[in-house]
Amino acid sequence: MLLLAADSRPAGGAALGEVFLATAIGAALTAALLGLVFVHRTGRSQLLTRIGTRIGNRTGVPPWVALPTVLTTLSLLVALLGMMWDISLHIGVGRDPGPLANPAHYLILFGLFGVFSGGVLACAMPLREKPGPAALHFLRGWDVPVGGVLVAGAGFYALLGFPLDDIWHRLFGQDVTLWGPTHLMLITGAGTSIIGLLILEQEGHGGLSTDDGDRKVGQLTRFVRQASAMGGLLLGMSVFQGEFDFDVPQFRLVLEPFMIAFAAGIALVAARLFIGRGGALAAAAFFLVIRGVIALVVGPIFGESTPMFPLYLGSAIVVELLALAVPLVRRPVVLGAVAGLLIGTVGHATELGWSHIRSTLSWGSDVLVEGTLMAIAGGVAGALLGSLLASGLRRRLPAKAAARSVLVGALVLIAAAVTNGLLIDVPSNLKATFAIDDVQSNPRTANISVKLDPATALDNPSWVTITSWQGGGLVVDALRQTGQGSYRTTRPVPLHGDWKTLLRIHDGRTLTAVPIYLPADSAIPAPEIKAQDGMTRKAVDEVTILQRERKSGGAVLWTIANLVVLGCTLALIAAMSWGVSRYSRRAEARDPYAGPSPAVPDDAAADQRSGRPTSDLSDLGSR
Repeated sequence: MLLLAADSRPAGGAALGEVFLATAIGAALTAALLGLVFVHRTGRSQLLTRIGTRIGNRTGVPPWVALPTVLTTLSLLVALLGMMWDISLHIGVGRDPGPLANPAHYLILFGLFGVFSGGVLACAMPLREKPGPAALHFLRGWDVPVGGVLVAGAGFYALLGFPLDDIWHRLFGQDVTLWGPTHLMLITGAGTSIIGLLILEQEGHGGLSTDDGDRKVGQLTRFVRQASAMGGLLLGMSVFQGEFDFDVPQFRLVLEPFMIAFAAGIALVAARLFIGRGGALAAAAFFLVIRGVIALVVGPIFGESTPMFPLYLGSAIVVELLALAVPLVRRPVVLGAVAGLLIGTVGHATELGWSHIRSTLSWGSDVLVEGTLMAIAGGVAGALLGSLLASGLRRRLPAKAAARSVLVGALVLIAAAVTNGLLIDVPSNLKATFAIDDVQSNPRTANISVKLDPATALDNPSWVTITSWQGGGLVVDALRQTGQGSYRTTRPVPLHGDWKTLLRIHDGRTLTAVPIYLPADSAIPAPEIKAQDGMTRKAVDEVTILQRERKSGGAVLWTIANLVVLGCTLALIAAMSWGVSRYSRRAEARDPYAGPSPAVPDDAAADQRSGRPTSDLSDLGSR
């Protein structure tokens, strides 16, 4: 199929044959899932119960938690591998010959269907019992766990992004960016499903204080399982900065420290408050292991561009040290704000240093002030949400009005920071003159010198690079400055075949590009833009080059479509918030040990009995 489609890369949606085939595959998978549910609910098969019981005996949870958790976890890992592979493929070769000709799409599709299936099975498997203190009544004699509903909903939302993505391309052309609206549906649905999994496990334990998720002596298996879940949440929240991980971001650099700090805040603070000592470090370690393995698979093994990743260890250490240093703070929301501030400053500083090792587009003085402020905003917003999540899982949410205020405040802060990061300027008078020194003629590669006009246009840029991509690989060359407004490549860049080669400039809010060589593309259609020695070209909005396949016009429909996706995403976030709140308040009402004082985990209680000062953040939840 790849060979047959190699010369045909559609720019406006898949061929109808592939649409029908993909629909048939989806229908067959859905029929198989519903058939499995039917034979289980009617007592015709005990397969699901037997598998769930065998897994549950090892993990200490009922079958309707054990099997869906394992299925969803493995599916998320498969989908994550597929997504990173897919991004790398698009960077290397551009558009797909078709959705079914891209091998990474199968991993994403089956992985996300596995997530949806995990949620459906969690709802279908409980028989003649009420699954947890917050269960929902579905049909007569059939109650479903809140966590299962959330996992199924998140999985369905992610799966919905597949057919909508094809419709999107038919309407607006190919938007070759991770932040395309339908792409964000896939990422958001997969990432937030972890919240449903966390609630599902808590429901499986009955919502009692004697078994509420605190790490107890000898319960290493449970600690690893919960740390893996929080590490999975960190993985899910980190996918949003994927373009930065490959050094091909189409947005201002200040968004990267914001997204990294937000992911650290929500996942690491939740891990420390929920799990106890070592929770944040364990979650970060899980993240590093999984992303490290994926980088090896996608890069050296599959032969594609290698995805790098943030470190998160600095932020994890900061959160752990805060837990030891501030034993008197007993309000998790307040503590979350303090932790977020430290993540946005100290943790941000460690990521700044790491960026110079992992990335060609490292963080420099151009984003020192604004990038730090954005990191603080992301860290505080994420940590506030993380503290609410942990408090909900521990059945100690603040009063409804307070919890809603914190949630809305965090979302407003996120919206403000993202809006700021998306604001760009494209200079109207900037030009670039190129001196091209051919290194070889077939295939053509060259060293290039660049002279900007005006020469004083840049102050202290984040990057001045020549990027070549989608010609069978990726080349990002940070140019060496040779004088005021003058730059030169440090290695030859390709100027042939399917390569798209352009000068990229980012200075403050200026984000612009100049085309150097672009191939002819009959599917758009677009003519070849040749690279000629001594040519002078005007700087333009870089989206017109990086997303060359996007259709112009239709601004009203484009805006409406984006707002619809945004509304659906906010609805998913609202559903997750509702699920956390329902579990927390229903389980707290049933908890015979709940009192006006915050619950103290076993390790902190042992400190109290021995006379040692309590210094664990796990006891900071408050009613």
